[in-house]
Amino acid sequence: MKQENHETKKTTPFYYGGQAVIEGVMMRGRENMAVAVRRPDGEIDVTSQPLASIYKGHIRNWPFIRGIIVLIETLALGTQVIFHSAQIAAAEEDEKGIPPTLLWGTVVIAIAFAVGLFFIAPLLLTRYLVYPYIESALIGNIIEGILRIIIFIAYLKLISLMPDIKRVFAYHGAEHKVVNAYEAGMPLELNYVKNYSTAHTRCGTSFLLVVLVISIIVFALLGRPPLWLGILSRIVLIPVIAALGYEFVRFGAAHSQNWLVRGLLVPGLRLQAMTTREPDDSQLETALSALKKVIEADNRPLT
Repeated sequence: MKQENHETKKTTPFYYGGQAVIEGVMMRGRENMAVAVRRPDGEIDVTSQPLASIYKGHIRNWPFIRGIIVLIETLALGTQVIFHSAQIAAAEEDEKGIPPTLLWGTVVIAIAFAVGLFFIAPLLLTRYLVYPYIESALIGNIIEGILRIIIFIAYLKLISLMPDIKRVFAYHGAEHKVVNAYEAGMPLELNYVKNYSTAHTRCGTSFLLVVLVISIIVFALLGRPPLWLGILSRIVLIPVIAALGYEFVRFGAAHSQNWLVRGLLVPGLRLQAMTTREPDDSQLETALSALKKVIEADNRPLT
């Protein structure tokens, strides 16, 4: 989710970042993205391509609007590169690419699953198991929010037991290490990046936790509406909550040296321990290949 480096274009800062994929890492640049995937034969397949106009340009720098764009980008672009990496990791060739219907169908299913599990389920549990015993809408919304966070953490814990997901989380750690090293001004070489942290202030895991916390405040303002309106609000307000969450994460990353801000970032950084693992050298090399490729495509210096 870290999609913003100490490089500047005029006065607008830009930070490289991306996401872990199947046996690899995607890195997003200012104008391009690159995907590096470890093939079954041990070689690294590295590709890059220009970003669609919606993912760049002036509108992506507008406060609050940029959070919604990043959310769309994470879903659509993220799904696309995961499909691509799965094909490369399985040594499959598909010159036709991914059919748009399959791509967007997968995105819709993923959104429906996430909304149902993390927003609708806590609402229903609270309405039928908690509200019969309490009168306060505020307390009810707080309990719903706590249930939402518990379900999220339990979900992360459950999927982290899967061997394939463990490898994805190791590539997630590799992505963080190379970005941390680059932002510290270190050469993009294995011996320099391996000692950096697997945690990062702009991580998508931290962003999701912030979204869940902000949702408690937003939904508490609605009181206790009818069930149908409560369900509708949990759906239509997600972009608003995501936009607020993105601004918080962006502000936190820019002021992470402030002790108070750092304290607010601690829960997200701690939670990243569940979605990152210490990568091996081959995984770090893959992440380095992706970052070098996207920097090269953007015509930026490597250090």
